[in-house]
Amino acid sequence: MTTPSEQNKALACQGRLVAVVIAATMVIWLAAQWIGGQAGWQPRYAFLFDMAAIAAFIWALAVTWRIWRRQRRPLGNEDK
Repeated sequence: MTTPSEQNKALACQGRLVAVVIAATMVIWLAAQWIGGQAGWQPRYAFLFDMAAIAAFIWALAVTWRIWRRQRRPLGNEDK
Protein backbone atom coordinates (compact mmCIF):
# COMPACT_ATOMS: atom_id res chain seq x y z
CA MET A 1 0.00 0.00 0.00
CA THR A 2 1.34 3.41 -0.91
CA THR A 3 1.14 6.45 1.29
CA PRO A 4 -0.98 9.35 0.03
CA SER A 5 0.80 12.38 -1.35
CA GLU A 6 0.66 15.77 0.32
CA GLN A 7 -1.73 16.98 -2.38
CA ASN A 8 -4.08 14.05 -1.73
CA LYS A 9 -3.96 14.76 2.00
CA ALA A 10 -4.82 18.41 1.39
CA LEU A 11 -7.72 17.46 -0.90
CA ALA A 12 -9.04 15.03 1.70
CA CYS A 13 -8.85 17.74 4.37
CA GLN A 14 -10.76 20.15 2.14
CA GLY A 15 -13.34 17.45 1.44
CA ARG A 16 -13.88 16.91 5.16
CA LEU A 17 -14.27 20.66 5.66
CA VAL A 18 -16.90 20.81 2.91
CA ALA A 19 -18.78 17.91 4.50
CA VAL A 20 -18.77 19.61 7.90
CA VAL A 21 -19.96 22.92 6.41
CA ILE A 22 -22.82 21.21 4.55
CA ALA A 23 -23.94 19.23 7.61
CA ALA A 24 -23.65 22.20 10.00
CA THR A 25 -25.48 24.47 7.56
CA MET A 26 -28.41 22.07 7.32
CA VAL A 27 -28.65 21.61 11.08
CA ILE A 28 -28.40 25.33 11.83
CA TRP A 29 -30.85 26.23 9.06
CA LEU A 30 -33.42 23.67 10.21
CA ALA A 31 -33.04 24.77 13.83
CA ALA A 32 -33.42 28.44 12.88
CA GLN A 33 -36.55 27.70 10.87
CA TRP A 34 -38.08 25.73 13.71
CA ILE A 35 -37.15 28.27 16.38
CA GLY A 36 -38.39 31.11 14.20
CA GLY A 37 -41.73 29.38 13.73
CA GLN A 38 -42.10 28.67 17.43
CA ALA A 39 -41.05 32.17 18.51
CA GLY A 40 -43.12 33.94 15.86
CA TRP A 41 -40.23 35.72 14.16
CA GLN A 42 -40.96 37.92 11.19
CA PRO A 43 -40.52 36.30 7.76
CA ARG A 44 -37.57 38.55 6.95
CA TYR A 45 -35.50 36.66 9.55
CA ALA A 46 -36.40 33.38 7.88
CA PHE A 47 -35.19 34.82 4.58
CA LEU A 48 -31.99 35.97 6.28
CA PHE A 49 -31.25 32.39 7.39
CA ASP A 50 -32.23 31.14 3.92
CA MET A 51 -29.73 33.47 2.27
CA ALA A 52 -26.98 32.50 4.71
CA ALA A 53 -27.63 28.82 4.01
CA ILE A 54 -27.60 29.41 0.25
CA ALA A 55 -24.27 31.25 0.58
CA ALA A 56 -22.78 28.35 2.54
CA PHE A 57 -24.01 25.83 -0.04
CA ILE A 58 -22.60 27.89 -2.92
CA TRP A 59 -19.24 28.05 -1.13
CA ALA A 60 -19.33 24.28 -0.59
CA LEU A 61 -20.17 23.72 -4.25
CA ALA A 62 -17.28 25.96 -5.37
CA VAL A 63 -14.78 24.18 -3.12
CA THR A 64 -16.07 20.76 -4.22
CA TRP A 65 -15.68 21.79 -7.86
CA ARG A 66 -12.12 22.96 -7.15
CA ILE A 67 -11.30 19.63 -5.46
CA TRP A 68 -12.73 17.74 -8.43
CA ARG A 69 -10.68 19.83 -10.88
CA ARG A 70 -7.46 19.27 -8.92
CA GLN A 71 -8.00 15.51 -8.88
CA ARG A 72 -8.45 15.42 -12.65
CA ARG A 73 -5.25 17.38 -13.33
CA PRO A 74 -2.37 15.33 -14.71
CA LEU A 75 0.67 14.90 -12.47
CA GLY A 76 3.23 17.68 -12.70
CA ASN A 77 0.67 20.49 -13.17
CA GLU A 78 0.30 21.58 -9.55
CA ASP A 79 0.67 25.31 -10.38
CA LYS A 80 -2.91 25.70 -11.69
